Amino acid sequence: MGLADDISTAVGAVVNSDWNVRTGTVVPTTDNVALSNGAVEVDAVYLYADLANSSGLARDFAPKTAAKVIRAYLDATCRVIKFRGGEIRSFDGDRVMAIFMGSSKNTSAAKCALNINYVVREILRPTLEARLTSLKSKGFELRHCVGVASGPALIVRGGVRGGNDLVSIGRPPNVAAKLSDVRAWPYASYITSDVFKNLHDEAKYSDGKLMWDGPYSQDAGGAAVTVYRSSWQWTP
Repeated sequence: MGLADDISTAVGAVVNSDWNVRTGTVVPTTDNVALSNGAVEVDAVYLYADLANSSGLARDFAPKTAAKVIRAYLDATCRVIKFRGGEIRSFDGDRVMAIFMGSSKNTSAAKCALNINYVVREILRPTLEARLTSLKSKGFELRHCVGVASGPALIVRGGVRGGNDLVSIGRPPNVAAKLSDVRAWPYASYITSDVFKNLHDEAKYSDGKLMWDGPYSQDAGGAAVTVYRSSWQWTP
């Protein structure tokens, strides 16, 4: 059999098999999701943090410089995510995805977004500009965006044995990813209305002032989503 035959057989096996679905109460790992037809249903909050203008970074700067910027962004972002109780589940170039579960998942994810905004503006940007002087001389300004969405999703393993990872399927991960692509500076944190309505007051207000603008309609992959946005910073 050639490769085409192998692929045809494998596709047929996927399409014809039933999912072995269980309900998850914690964020699953590859160790507890079967490769063949295992699936975990979760009610979770998805967060995507994305570095803006990485194309310009790669185009205009030496690879070692661009790599330092991206690595510093991902390192700092991941530290904030873990501090807020999120579970990191994937990287895509300059973007990281995390999942939050539990009774305070919406509040934790929203706080995380505001924490990341503080870290990018008050720590990452000044440090990188001071040590990588070409960034400022060439007019590169470190910016980012975080998208957060909540709801049901199905987590499965995609790929083949020896080369596979978890894949989250559903509206929340898709919407969160699309929101992280919004470029409307200084707004750097976007949450869906479902996330907003489940926030504790501490994640909504600062000294009695609402930290989120909205609601308003935002395109997310060709469909309108009701969202709130924020330019606020929260010191971790």
